[in-house]
Amino acid sequence: MRYPDGGGLTAEQRKRREKVRMQAAGLFEEGMDVPCIARHLRVSEKSVYQWRRAWRTGGREALCSKGPPGYDCRLSPSLQARLAHWLAEGPAAHGWDEDQVWTADRVRTLIGRKFHIAYSVSAVTRLLHRMEHSLQVPARFAAERDEDAITAWREVTWPEVKPSGRRPGPGSASRTKRA
Repeated sequence: MRYPDGGGLTAEQRKRREKVRMQAAGLFEEGMDVPCIARHLRVSEKSVYQWRRAWRTGGREALCSKGPPGYDCRLSPSLQARLAHWLAEGPAAHGWDEDQVWTADRVRTLIGRKFHIAYSVSAVTRLLHRMEHSLQVPARFAAERDEDAITAWREVTWPEVKPSGRRPGPGSASRTKRA
């Protein structure tokens, strides 16, 4: 599960896990066996072996939490604030006059124009989620749309032209042997 801060754990959960690793370091210093430490701390032996290896090479500092995983955002908090201001102005203020919705592609283009930073559409979606913004998907329907004609086409014409999904002629249930 992902959280807005970018990792799988909250800051409180990371502190709790770091505390367990520090308890393990104290038990390593006492010379306790790995299976006993695992039972005492209610963790897997594999984790304790990994912690012990890190503790031997780097001491207690090697067991400290390194913060949330993942990349740091390429937009600083001040740039995110500027982006939020531009998003609040609306798409028309930035050249999109067709409709008043922000799509991920439009926000990506805006970031590229204003900050000269390239983002993918999925990265823009994650960025907006972190900024607590939601995307809006344009719902465009043709002005001349005839619902009755569409329903009639789906019920009458489509079953006639739709392929059946089966090949004509004898078949075989085997994947490797053709009929």
